[in-house]
Amino acid sequence: MFQKPPPGSQGLNPQPKLLIMRLDQRFPWLWALILAFMVTQSSPKYPPQIPSITDPKFIEDCVKIHNELRSDVEPVAGNMRYMTWDAALAKSARGWARKCIFKHNIHLSQKNACHPIFHSIGENLWIGPLTEYLVRNATTDWFDESKYFSLDINRCLRPCLHFAQVVWASTYKVGCALRSCPNLGKHIVIFVCNYSPAGNVAGMAPYATASSCTLCEDGDTCENKQCKNPKRDRILRYPYWNPKWEFPRHITCNPFCQICVSFRMIGIALAIIGITMLQRKYPHMHLKT
Repeated sequence: MFQKPPPGSQGLNPQPKLLIMRLDQRFPWLWALILAFMVTQSSPKYPPQIPSITDPKFIEDCVKIHNELRSDVEPVAGNMRYMTWDAALAKSARGWARKCIFKHNIHLSQKNACHPIFHSIGENLWIGPLTEYLVRNATTDWFDESKYFSLDINRCLRPCLHFAQVVWASTYKVGCALRSCPNLGKHIVIFVCNYSPAGNVAGMAPYATASSCTLCEDGDTCENKQCKNPKRDRILRYPYWNPKWEFPRHITCNPFCQICVSFRMIGIALAIIGITMLQRKYPHMHLKT
């Protein structure tokens, strides 16, 4: 038979609900902390999005890390140019990245195939998982090849051409693109950067060793150990240019094209009006064949 507990013994082993009520009274903030922890753990973590070549942050990240590394070369460079973004180079990088082939662009040496003005185009490629700091990590990987380069003999002791292109002093334009490539692996992306003027010219050193900016060109100013020039560094957009080999190809109509289309539309409209007026004036007129 069930026996009641002796008087005063109920408080020795409080029931779970009573314990929870006491915790709720003494530590009201505890539940908010538990709830916040559960929400944080249960919320899905989405991978970073692939930025477009017009994304301001992507552009800033690409230019910033290149200039940081170029200003940190050892020994110091006396003729290192400041690097700025180029939209046409980025379009070519995007076009080649879309192919998801970890090989260099076969159109680089073709005149105006990768840029409407520059004829000398360099390129760096990188593949790996998509992360928030991919641009910085990939560019730093290229720069880390510096340990294989001997400036004394101007030679790579092991493959280091990526490093040479990143720090090539006469290069002052860069354009990059990212593309997800499932054929290269799960969650793998390809990162392509195009440069102009191109580096890795046979027989030439990446840069000249001297005190910072002592070998800058006339009209240049020195900033962060680099040679800047407002004319050279201005940003050009090239809104009506796209590489012809890109697929799917971006079709654009420049001002001359727009004028031609307008005249054609006006001509068609006038022809329709003329035919309508003739039919009304001469309703029984028929063309003989």
